[in-house]
Amino acid sequence: MQLFTFFRSSAAYRVRIALNFKGIAYDSVPVDLRPGEHRRPEYLARNPQGLVPALADGGAVIGQSLAILEYLEETHPEPLLLPREPLARAQVRAMALAIACDLHPLNNLRVLNYLRGPLGQDEQSVNAWYRHWIGVVFAGLEVQARATSDARTLFAGHVTLADVCLVPQLFNARRFQCDLAPFPTLTAVGAHLESLPAFAQAAPAAQPDAS
Repeated sequence: MQLFTFFRSSAAYRVRIALNFKGIAYDSVPVDLRPGEHRRPEYLARNPQGLVPALADGGAVIGQSLAILEYLEETHPEPLLLPREPLARAQVRAMALAIACDLHPLNNLRVLNYLRGPLGQDEQSVNAWYRHWIGVVFAGLEVQARATSDARTLFAGHVTLADVCLVPQLFNARRFQCDLAPFPTLTAVGAHLESLPAFAQAAPAAQPDAS
């Protein structure tokens, strides 16, 4: 497998965690978003959406981090990232989707750059936008986590898809100096998860293209 990745992309970070957690060997292929390598013809030929990550496996290329995560879960089911019981699976997916669908798209680099560029917002306003949406989504997730977390993972003491999505978002929140004091359950879970090898090895600073 090849993973087309950017060290600071939270979506690519999710996939790196899952690959490590499941013990799947892969080659990391850096795609630097800063000079626009993801918009070059050779990358668009692989992934027409022009986003990272993309996973190449057996001649096929899969885009979108959640599609990749579901593919890895189906092709390499052990260790599980989704519980076997349907209701538990739905609850885990709901937490993961709150981050990946409700929060991440609003704070994606291309959205922030559109705010800065065509919409003419200054850096203070862009950062206020970022922190607002972190607060909105994390507030609901914190309430959910209090009901399901053991302070080590988000759900029932097992690493799940929700944890895979949480840790990269916490990294982003700290990077933008968001106030995480209102979310003690999320930060406690994140601190434990970041100590696990699969998560630590996937961290942005540990990537070959980190700079």
